[in-house]
Amino acid sequence: MPLAKLSEKRAGSAGYGVSTLDASGRIADRTIMRALAWAAGQRLDIRESKGLTVVAADDNGLFRVTKRGYVHLPAAVRHWCRLGPGDRVLLAAYPAADLLVAHSPAVLDTLVDAIHAQVLGGEQS
Repeated sequence: MPLAKLSEKRAGSAGYGVSTLDASGRIADRTIMRALAWAAGQRLDIRESKGLTVVAADDNGLFRVTKRGYVHLPAAVRHWCRLGPGDRVLLAAYPAADLLVAHSPAVLDTLVDAIHAQVLGGEQS
């Protein structure tokens, strides 16, 4: 039996986490927030881009990190990304860029299906 090929060494610098959104759209992952070093009151720009929720530190941002160190996604962004209470999102933090990206279940389905089709063969589901 042939030896398995080692997977590629990690090249990215992102930190990852998973958070369950509450009814107000709160992201509550302390590890991610520590990695980003965003303190309470940090101004943020929050927007939707192609189904992703993009949160960036921005001195002119309309939103802020809460006193307890959480990020609340605005209702409009949650609506555009089709996120509801109880949905789990994959968080990708890029500390060097002061950036957080939340991936919805729908986006994850698309990404994972494409990779599985490529690796395992066959059609995407």
